[in-house]
Amino acid sequence: MRPQLLKVSSEPGHSFSVRRDRVPCINNKWHFHREVELIHFKVGQGTQFVGDNMKRFKAGDVVLVGSNLPHYWRFDDGAEVDVHVAHFSENFWGGSFLDLPENVLLKTLLEKARRGLQVEGDAKRIVPNLLGQLLDSAGMSRVILLMETMHVLAESDQLQPLASLGFKHSLGEAEHLRINLIYEYSLRHFRRPIQLEEIAAVANISPNSFCRFFKSRTRKTYSRFLLELRVGHACKLLIENNLSIKQLCYESGFNNFTSFYKYFKLITGKSPLGYQREFVASPAFTNVNITP
Repeated sequence: MRPQLLKVSSEPGHSFSVRRDRVPCINNKWHFHREVELIHFKVGQGTQFVGDNMKRFKAGDVVLVGSNLPHYWRFDDGAEVDVHVAHFSENFWGGSFLDLPENVLLKTLLEKARRGLQVEGDAKRIVPNLLGQLLDSAGMSRVILLMETMHVLAESDQLQPLASLGFKHSLGEAEHLRINLIYEYSLRHFRRPIQLEEIAAVANISPNSFCRFFKSRTRKTYSRFLLELRVGHACKLLIENNLSIKQLCYESGFNNFTSFYKYFKLITGKSPLGYQREFVASPAFTNVNITP
């Protein structure tokens, strides 16, 4: 997937950008930028790609994306969107700020963010409120609020790395374009069987070359990637609770319930019903706006 370099502009008189997006096509492509990105999905759901990591995102999620790390938020078709996002340079506080002994945790946080961080725990609850305040702030309080937000993240021990340690953003232009074609085609057609010859033709390489290419760039086989897409879609349907288990099995691209159950548990660590019950029982369930 060829990431596009985006220039993140700040308003006059501001050293960093904070905005509210309500249109799913805003930066809805594989891209990167030198600024760190902190994003809260207040409303909306879809599939997120951060480096070589792919998973579902949903309302309530908070993600910190480090400098120059490629990422892509693909919202589900028809999904409502309400996203708060901040962009700032690592050194916008000044060149020596991160070298202060008091800021060792902040410096470590920004280094970890180069793999992307999924925010969980108390920080997942606190950060959205601070981002909301940032949208309406001005002057010195704006800088203080961002520092407070980063302090909450730096103190958190519930930040899950997303991209693998081995991920490197160093593909050539032709390789980026090829990955982009593979991802887009797979996202459109994962509900039906996709033959190796078919997807290899999309990438314009032989089937044998395709297998080597995909695994070397994504650190997983294409069959595993398809399984993750299908299980992620099944998780969405389980949360929405509009279909029976048997119905959502086929709607997610599995051809029999046995394989669906096996791979769902392999990838999520839970049975389909166990996943659904755990989500419904969680405190977040009453606070999350699920878009059908």
